[in-house]
Amino acid sequence: MKFNGKALKYGDNVDTDVIIPARYLNTIDKKELASHCMQDIDGEFTKKVRAGDIMVAGYNFGCGSSREHAPIAIKESGISVVIAKSFARIFYRNAINIGLAIVECPEAVDGILDGEQVEADLDAGVIYNKTTGKQYSTQPFPAFIQKIIENGGLVASIQKGDVR
Repeated sequence: MKFNGKALKYGDNVDTDVIIPARYLNTIDKKELASHCMQDIDGEFTKKVRAGDIMVAGYNFGCGSSREHAPIAIKESGISVVIAKSFARIFYRNAINIGLAIVECPEAVDGILDGEQVEADLDAGVIYNKTTGKQYSTQPFPAFIQKIIENGGLVASIQKGDVR
């Protein structure tokens, strides 16, 4: 799995309440959730994000409540992968369950600035900052997690009989 896009960078402790504010949790419409993604931390997010872009963040990304709405809003906004220094445990699992690629790589986060062009090869475990030419190593996803993400989430993988 390779992803290419512009980096949209955020800091530490980005919680689920700023990823998708609670006032929008009365819908399950994915496009509606995406239209409010990150608005309390970055009012311009939905105007600047493009399909394939890469979210970069600090420590404890996705902390707060355990709502699946947060990774759904990120994925539906067009973000292809989230690279963070660390993820809140429940957010990490929810992201995989809905098919959002995420990867921990503190060195890459430190070396990528907002707006830079980034390539993430999660099969090889390499993150490449195309703007600066720097490369960072990370753990590749296990094959079964790659399959879940490729299928669009855990439920889709089960329906295809692709979870082992």
